Amino acid sequence: MPNFKVCLCFSDTGGGHRSAVDALEAAIANVVAEHPAQHVVETCNENIIEKTHPINRGFVDLYNYILRHHQSAMRYYYWWIETFRPNNSEFGYKLVKPWIEKFLEREKPDVLVSVHPMCNHYLARVLKDTGKDREIKLITVVTDPNGNFWRGWSCPEAEVTFVPNELGRKQLIEWGVPAERIRVVGMPVHPDFSRPSPISREDFLKHLRLDPNKLTICLNSGWAGGGNTLAIYRQLAKSERDVQVIFLCGHNEALYNEVKAESQAHKLATAVLPFHDRMADLMNAVDLMVTKAGGLTTFEALARKLPLAFDIITKPMPQEMGTVELLVEKKLAYPLERVEDILEVIEEFTPYLNRQRRVLPHTRQLDKVYASDEIARTILSYCDPTYATAVAESEPDGCDTETTKTATPQVSQVNSGMISAQNVTGAKQ
Repeated sequence: MPNFKVCLCFSDTGGGHRSAVDALEAAIANVVAEHPAQHVVETCNENIIEKTHPINRGFVDLYNYILRHHQSAMRYYYWWIETFRPNNSEFGYKLVKPWIEKFLEREKPDVLVSVHPMCNHYLARVLKDTGKDREIKLITVVTDPNGNFWRGWSCPEAEVTFVPNELGRKQLIEWGVPAERIRVVGMPVHPDFSRPSPISREDFLKHLRLDPNKLTICLNSGWAGGGNTLAIYRQLAKSERDVQVIFLCGHNEALYNEVKAESQAHKLATAVLPFHDRMADLMNAVDLMVTKAGGLTTFEALARKLPLAFDIITKPMPQEMGTVELLVEKKLAYPLERVEDILEVIEEFTPYLNRQRRVLPHTRQLDKVYASDEIARTILSYCDPTYATAVAESEPDGCDTETTKTATPQVSQVNSGMISAQNVTGAKQ
């Protein structure tokens, strides 16, 4: 029985790219388990950008610092990258080539999957220069759900590039990617978001000493723990409506401590949490999420049919603004242009009953939130062509707990300290 290896490459600029990698690893495991040949397929994931050279480590650190502390400056970072394109320069290639060559020699993959726009070109060039492009296939998975994305996603040398919708396909063609090498499939959301949560809303909220019968708002500061969520939280405390909050602080300990201290001054029941790696369960338990318009977070919420409010108080980067416009137009999200806007949203908001039965619009493939399996089958087809013809399991219409199979465990383990009554303030003791 042949063994195969698939390596997924990304960078920890924010958390969406790692989420996409987790989704694809889970989908590959599912597809392999269902395939009659029962191949042994090993997957590895590597945040390669920050490992290739200290200069690139600096770019990643700078991105996350700006994202966490100075989001208004992100547009300058975006402009600099798009103007000077360090991901596709001769100088940059000389920096990264030695590390990538050692990486390929160590891992010996059959397929390389790039889930980050800064990975594509250097991987493609090293494969070509070393002659490994004849034995290792390069696949790109775009995680920005509109056409206003980083030019680095455009890699004509990739065997195939997956895009979420026609907007992405059109942009890549304009940038020179052959149309026959582009596939429109939707977003690579983790399979857990299409399945019922193993913990009910009632149990999840009670564990946090929150009331399952109250309107529950999640303030999501993202992986980096940035944005205007603290200012929005202060406005929520002024609401006359009886609400409660789950505040996600991401990887920002200072924000976590500040919110913990501030929540003591409010009567607003608040669960303050750091980064949380069971977002499928959390999204199942809340009624509305306030967040920035990250591609993966947005489509994970769509998979959970969770209404969104986008923090655009600080102007988002182009790829995120395109997502805002797309979802606001289809009435799937509210725009928050001022911190005071949250009060109007909350006063008018009515939670959906049986929201998992809502039908998502077909426009721009907004209903294509289960693309991970299709992407996984295509990846595996470069190992064994029979995967391309394997019959896919029917996509679920929602997360009806009586008709959908039980969720499988995440690759990562849940931090036992993430969900704890000790993280709740303002709630009844």
